[in-house]
Amino acid sequence: MVDIESLARRIADWMREYAEHAGAAGYVVGISGGIDSAVTAALAVRAMGPDHTLGALLPCHSQPEDARYAHMVTEALGLPEVTVDLGATYDALTSVLPSGPSIAYANVKPRLRMTALYFLAQANGYLVAGTGNKTELMVGYFTKYGDGGTDIEPLGELYKHEVRALARVLGIPQPVIDRPPTAGLWPGQTDEGELGITYDELDAILAALERGETPVASPQTVARVKQMVATSAHKRSVPPRCPIPR
Repeated sequence: MVDIESLARRIADWMREYAEHAGAAGYVVGISGGIDSAVTAALAVRAMGPDHTLGALLPCHSQPEDARYAHMVTEALGLPEVTVDLGATYDALTSVLPSGPSIAYANVKPRLRMTALYFLAQANGYLVAGTGNKTELMVGYFTKYGDGGTDIEPLGELYKHEVRALARVLGIPQPVIDRPPTAGLWPGQTDEGELGITYDELDAILAALERGETPVASPQTVARVKQMVATSAHKRSVPPRCPIPR
């Protein structure tokens, strides 16, 4: 059984060492009002201190409750924050794009947020701390060059249930822990609704597959999860180059 407090110290120490080796003064974290960004921010504060951590609120036609939860996080952590409203930027960009499916428009939002985060990082001599957990990264539940565009992924080896356990020892407000996970791509959108499976089920299947065991789930569900992992492989690798003989 992993000691959660020791895990928090390990990740915070790793983040501090990574920043030092990169010559960075701190981290910027996009604060969505969800548990993953809250835990990432808390770890960054442990690693660098609040004076070297910046919480960025990046609304883009977002729901008002997102900001309420985000402020709850920054207040609990004593985290400096900045708000950059990307709504007008999104409108200007999408107004000149050709017609496309709704998901293509939705994914413009995390890609705009990535751009804003890198501006804030460069302006402060910081790195961008990603908020993706292992569960989401393994099945490709993130936007390539959006929330997947980061310098470091502190939660990248933690399943969703482990992130929840970390949240409890890091002092994340209970309403944030209890909030249904959502990427905020459209009103009423939830991660589990879009994935079509609960995080607990997904964690269990992925963990069993990683151990080389047969998951306790229907064959159809296991096959679908395997397909999600396979088809999203390109998201987890650097852009391939065509080999040229010399």
